[in-house]
Amino acid sequence: MENAITDKIKGNWNQIKGQLQQKWGNLTDDDLQYEEGQENELLGILQEKTGETKQNLKNFIDKI
Repeated sequence: MENAITDKIKGNWNQIKGQLQQKWGNLTDDDLQYEEGQENELLGILQEKTGETKQNLKNFIDKI
């Protein structure tokens, strides 16, 4: 599933970013800076800012 999430983030980042900000309004553009290859770091920031587990975040992204 790790590769599926990575591919989804790479291919649909603008849509995913919008959905994340809609669900968690406290996420800023700075929080959602994405660079290819930095998916785990991004998930760590999201986990810290939202209080969700990485698995819950992956599930949310997978459903987008």
